[in-house]
Amino acid sequence: MSAFEFFFSFYGLVLGFSAAELVGGFAGLVQRRRKIRFGHLTLFLAAFVAIDIATFWAQAWTILRFAPFNFALLILGLVVASVFYVAASLVFPKDAVDGAALDDHFWENRTIVLLCVLAANLSMAAVLTILTLGTGEFPAINRPMLWIGLAIFTTFTLIAALAKKKGVVVAALLILLFYQGQTIGRSISALVDGGGWTVLQSKAPKDS
Repeated sequence: MSAFEFFFSFYGLVLGFSAAELVGGFAGLVQRRRKIRFGHLTLFLAAFVAIDIATFWAQAWTILRFAPFNFALLILGLVVASVFYVAASLVFPKDAVDGAALDDHFWENRTIVLLCVLAANLSMAAVLTILTLGTGEFPAINRPMLWIGLAIFTTFTLIAALAKKKGVVVAALLILLFYQGQTIGRSISALVDGGGWTVLQSKAPKDS
C-alpha cells in the first residue's frame, strides 16, 4: 500500500460520509415530498456543497498523491473532511415537521454551512501554499487564475453566507454554481480533447 492509498483510505472514508449525508438527506425529503414544501435555496446549497466535496476528492489526487506518509497530513485530512461533514449534515433538515418549508431551514443554517465550506477551502489553500513554499515548488502553482478563482470563491461564498437580502444571496449562489459549472466544463473539454477512453484502450494489452 502506497502512502497516498493509506492516507486516502482514511480521508476518503470521512469525506464519503459527507456525500452520504447529502444524498441521504435529499432522499429522505423526496420520500416526504407531499408533506414538506420544497424550496430552491436549499437545493442550490446542496448542489454547491456536493460539487465542492467532489472537488476536494479530486484535489486529494492532484495535490497529495505524491506526498510521503506524514501524521500532520492525516490530521489535516481529518479536520477538512470533518468540517465538510458538519456542513453536509446541516444542508437538509433531519426532523422537519409536516408542512415545513425547506427555505426556512436554509436561512437558519446557510451561514454555518457556507462558512464551513469556505474554511475547508481556505485551509487547504493555506497548507498548499506553505508546503510548496517550503519545498520550493511554489512558482509552479503561482498562477493568476489560481488566485482569481480563490478570490471569486471566497467573495461570493461570504456574500451568500452573510448577506441579508434574498436576491443577493440567490445571485451569489448562482454565481458560485456557474463558477463550479465552468470547472466541470473545462474537465469535460480536457477529457474529450485528450481522446477520452480511447487513449487508454489503445495502450491496454491485447488478449492473445
